[in-house]
Amino acid sequence: MTSGGSPLLSVRTEARQLVAPDYAVVDGLIEQTAESKAEAVRSVAGRLDRLTADLAALGAVSFDAGAGRRPLTWSAHSWTTREELYHDKETMRMERTGQVTATVALQVTVRDLAALDGLGSVLAAHPGLNVQGVTWDVDWDNPAWPQVRAAAIGAAIGKARDYAAAFGATVQHVEHIADAGLLGGDTAPFHTAHGMAFRAAGGVDQPGTPALTPVPQELIATIEARFRTTDVSLPSA
Repeated sequence: MTSGGSPLLSVRTEARQLVAPDYAVVDGLIEQTAESKAEAVRSVAGRLDRLTADLAALGAVSFDAGAGRRPLTWSAHSWTTREELYHDKETMRMERTGQVTATVALQVTVRDLAALDGLGSVLAAHPGLNVQGVTWDVDWDNPAWPQVRAAAIGAAIGKARDYAAAFGATVQHVEHIADAGLLGGDTAPFHTAHGMAFRAAGGVDQPGTPALTPVPQELIATIEARFRTTDVSLPSA
């Protein structure tokens, strides 16, 4: 309440909209075990070279600062080595096998969703690659974002009018509109719901090859708003 005495309404609303994803991110690991660390590293590097050559045939480029939103990019962003161990049932201890496993973490980002089937075939053709997951996402500047945010504001205005009408007032003007949490309370930022999915492609040449199916993304805009209403005269008790 201000000195003028007119009520101040605070509301929180959200709007949701399903849209097609803008891109997919495939995370995987290439592993190779050998008699020595050097041999394991050489072997896994060879597998990586063969895979990235096949990706290059699809138009993929190595991800760097200048790659931007290229249709298909890849990044081998980390590698590790470890000694192979086994559980000895007699000693009940973990013992070394004498072999070493080298691992390279690979990430492939695809924006040309028409290339998903070809990408799935390439990934399936490399037995040393273990796909850990596929994540779908929407760009921050997707054209649907202004629509869902405007819908959230419209919902806030409607909600405020409902509240005002309940005690015989009308909404006069907007005091504040902000992202959730900026007017106080917990935070609930804009976000998308991610998902992952595979499907079986029924091609004749490669029956049963795993292929990637785009998962619709739900854009959610959550806002808080404050509205000033006309004066209210409450009945006496």
